[in-house]
Amino acid sequence: MQQQISVITLGISDLDRSRRFYQRGFGWVPVFENADISFYQMNGFVLGTWLKDALLDDMQRPEGDGPSAFSLAHNVADGHQVGELMDRLIAAGGKMLRPADAPPYGGLRGYVADPDGHAWEIAWNPAWAIDANGHVRFGV
Repeated sequence: MQQQISVITLGISDLDRSRRFYQRGFGWVPVFENADISFYQMNGFVLGTWLKDALLDDMQRPEGDGPSAFSLAHNVADGHQVGELMDRLIAAGGKMLRPADAPPYGGLRGYVADPDGHAWEIAWNPAWAIDANGHVRFGV
């Protein structure tokens, strides 16, 4: 079976607040929106932000029966971009979780939560190449 992710959908509580974070913070433009959901075309998959109650109903999953700790990551091509992007995300409604610092394996990383608490690692890793389409290669 092919290793791929087609769609990642995040449950959110306020669509307008979520749009501000993703559009003003990351600068992403939705490819589809309605009263319940926004979809963003990414490099190789789609990111959805869907009102949490509607998502739980669609999954037929009770609230509180969710996943354990996880984070999403957005890698940048240059170390100075880490702090710049984190500042933009915070200005767009995000919350600082961990200021940018150098992990033991090298590079630079910090964490920002979106308005619904989804953790985003903003990272630069000199050992990971990012091509012109934004595709990241592990340990190149």
